[in-house]
Amino acid sequence: MNFEWSGVWDAMPTMLDGLLVALAATGIGYVIALILGLVFAFLRRSGNRWVSMPVGFLVEFIRSTPLLVQLFFFFYVLPLIGISASPLATGAFALGLHYATYTSEVYRSGIDGVPPGQWEAATALNLSTRRTWTNVILPQAIPRVVPALGNYVIAMFKDTPQLLAITVVEMLGGAIAIGSETFRYSEPIAAAGLVYLVVALLMAWVARIVERRYGQVRV
Repeated sequence: MNFEWSGVWDAMPTMLDGLLVALAATGIGYVIALILGLVFAFLRRSGNRWVSMPVGFLVEFIRSTPLLVQLFFFFYVLPLIGISASPLATGAFALGLHYATYTSEVYRSGIDGVPPGQWEAATALNLSTRRTWTNVILPQAIPRVVPALGNYVIAMFKDTPQLLAITVVEMLGGAIAIGSETFRYSEPIAAAGLVYLVVALLMAWVARIVERRYGQVRV
């Protein structure tokens, strides 16, 4: 069977519809990962072992198990105890939670990279805990980890095809649907791969711009 580029272009409208789904899952998941990852990082630094140890175990457990297994658990197991959501919402949450465990470690490394003198200066100025974090520590820690955080949004976008396992039809799902109708899979799958490549490259370009603009530690 010969490869026909016309089939690639014919599949593009479906790919663009799937792209919107993939971007929605990525955007929602990334916001969850950024916020929840920071919460995990704070809790793991808690002086209370009853807080830090369970959170540390949770982070390592999620980070050490496959995303696909977590997707199946959230979509097929949790409804058995009355917890359910739409496939897209479930997928976005699973992506966010999975990558929150990675961003929490990135945040932790950025916080640990703040010179000890900054903590001592905040103490000497008698700053409250909240002001120490918001005015001194985080403004220095976050810029240090901007490059890593940018990498994760690209990785998350490339993981969206796994959402097909819980019936979220993004670009790969659209390509498979076209293939089942036309009995030609090469062209629609090539179209999906092409769109993934272009969008990932655009994300990488934007990430570099953000890194150059905000990835500078200002003391």
